Amino acid sequence: MSSTIGTFIVGIVCIFFGISNMKGNLSSLHSYHRHRVSEEDRIPFGKKVGLGTVIAGGSIVLFSIFNTLTYYLEIPVFALIGSSVLAIGLVIGLGISFYAMFKYNKGIF
Repeated sequence: MSSTIGTFIVGIVCIFFGISNMKGNLSSLHSYHRHRVSEEDRIPFGKKVGLGTVIAGGSIVLFSIFNTLTYYLEIPVFALIGSSVLAIGLVIGLGISFYAMFKYNKGIF
């Protein structure tokens, strides 16, 4: 049960950082990404990376909620749904973030 709480907290932190990035605060990103993005592209870059982070964080939160339902209701299908939501959310969120990095940085490293 404590791992579910930890997972929930990680998801909330990801959502917080994503919203912060969407508002233009790129301090949570690696310095490489902050320095390689031009000044006029900082806002669109932050919005796209932040959106990807929010989607990934939201899928982590939903995963922990479905795991909690599995634990209390003892219905294993919720674990499958939660795992599916997590996998899809991470792929979409990372895809959006990597797209922004390639578009505005010309690479992820």
